[in-house]
Amino acid sequence: MLKLRNQLCGLAALLACTACHDVNPPLTTVAQVDLPRFMGSWYVIANIPTRIERNAHNAVETYRLRSDGTIDTTFTFNKSAADGPLKTYRPRGFVLDQGSNAVWGMQFLWPIKADYRIMYLDADYTQTVVGRTARDYVWIMSRTPQLPEADFERLRALVVSQGYDAASLQRVPQRAANVPVAKP
Repeated sequence: MLKLRNQLCGLAALLACTACHDVNPPLTTVAQVDLPRFMGSWYVIANIPTRIERNAHNAVETYRLRSDGTIDTTFTFNKSAADGPLKTYRPRGFVLDQGSNAVWGMQFLWPIKADYRIMYLDADYTQTVVGRTARDYVWIMSRTPQLPEADFERLRALVVSQGYDAASLQRVPQRAANVPVAKP
């Protein structure tokens, strides 16, 4: 009986240690973000959607840098269809890492600031990947509503290499042209 109890205690300790161990590598971010260049509209090409983004079409995130250093954000999409009801959200971004400008807190509701990390940004500021350390949500975005398939696959591979579940990544339907972009 004592042997069984010791084995069970050992198993419990092992499970506790395993639960505390982060199996994902640290989420990497870009070394530097030029905030004025990052501002403007980004089309959401694919994501692991939040609850509000499920069944989103024509999703666009637009950023505007304020004089106080915060970021006005306008997130718009059509719900359930390309011509579905337009939904608009206006969170505020707060740059948390002033050295790189790659780590933000995104505030939808005061006082909570959601983790928002710029994991990838191409040199032309035309493609980006934004994620979270929890690996629960991720966004592949582009300055255009369509992304070449080779670029999408490269960014998808980057997302998976950061510990995200590939099966959870979903494409966001975008109109090919003339997508109205909300102004912040």
